[in-house]
Parts: sequence; structure tokens; C-alpha cells
Amino acid sequence: MASESQLQAKRPVSASLAGPYGHPFHPILVTVPIGAWVTSLVFDIASHLVHRPGFLTQGSQWLIAMGVIGALLAAITGFLDLFAIPTGTPAFRTALVHMTLNLLVTAVYAVNFLCRYSIHTGGGSVGLGKLILSAVSLAALGVSGFLGGKLAYRYGVRVADESTQAEGYTPGRSARDDRSAV
Repeated sequence: MASESQLQAKRPVSASLAGPYGHPFHPILVTVPIGAWVTSLVFDIASHLVHRPGFLTQGSQWLIAMGVIGALLAAITGFLDLFAIPTGTPAFRTALVHMTLNLLVTAVYAVNFLCRYSIHTGGGSVGLGKLILSAVSLAALGVSGFLGGKLAYRYGVRVADESTQAEGYTPGRSARDDRSAV
């Protein structure tokens, strides 16, 4: 049986801003910075493998910017999810570490973008220091993603309770029954 604390962490603070019950926006939005930053690292590496790397260097720079903007949008919904978790719990402490890592990674990528923007490469490849900074930032993002997965899959933050989940395994229910419940 779920405790009151567990049930509280499953419900959104604001369904219109954080997503309705069982459909949080935060996991959807995090795909933007993750995808942008992974691709920027691929472009950084590729810039060392081609004859004229300027387009990859510039593409990487703007992918980093898109990732920062996406991360800030994801952070807004993440903050709302954090407010639903009771303080003093392992889930709350995990969420604080997850949030701190994400904010640090976002800040590092913002600095990385500003450094790239302020220094013209003359069409050359990405500097080794910036490439390493992106790789380390991406590794930290991976650790944070692991913690986000722990919040959702182990602690059930913003995940529908088991009785709601059981509806999907009830024989004889149709998709129409599911649509009418939404």
C-alpha cells in the first residue's frame, strides 16, 4: 500500500505546467538537451576527421545553445516535480543531487557556448579543451540521468500508482475504455 508521501510525489503540483497525472512533461523535455549535446559532441569529434570542419564546429556551437535552452525549459518542469516530493526523504535527496548536476552541466555548456561564440575558429576544428569539456559534461549528464531514472523507476516520482498501472493489464479492457479515462 502506497504511503501518503508516495502518493504526493505521484501527483503534479500543476498539471497544466508539469503535465497531467501519469504523463509528466519533464522526461519529454529532457530529450532536447540530451540529443543536442550528444550530437554536438559527435560534431566536435567529426570536426577532427574532415578536411573543412567549419560547418561542424559551427553546428556544434548552435547545438550546445539549443541544448542550454532546452535544459532550462526541462528544469522548469523538473522544479515543479521536485516540489511534489516530500522533503527529508531519500527521493527528495536524490532529486536534489539530480537537479544540482543538471544545473551544473547546463552552466558548463552555457560557458562552453560563450567561449566558442567569442573565439572565431577560422573554419578550423573544435579545440581539444572544448571537446574534453563537452565529453566530461556529457558524462556528468549521464550520471544525472541515472538518478532521474532512479526517481521515476525506483521511487515512482510522477509515475501512476500501481492500481492505475494495473488497468493496462486487465483482460477485456479496450483502447476506448482507456481514452474515456483520460
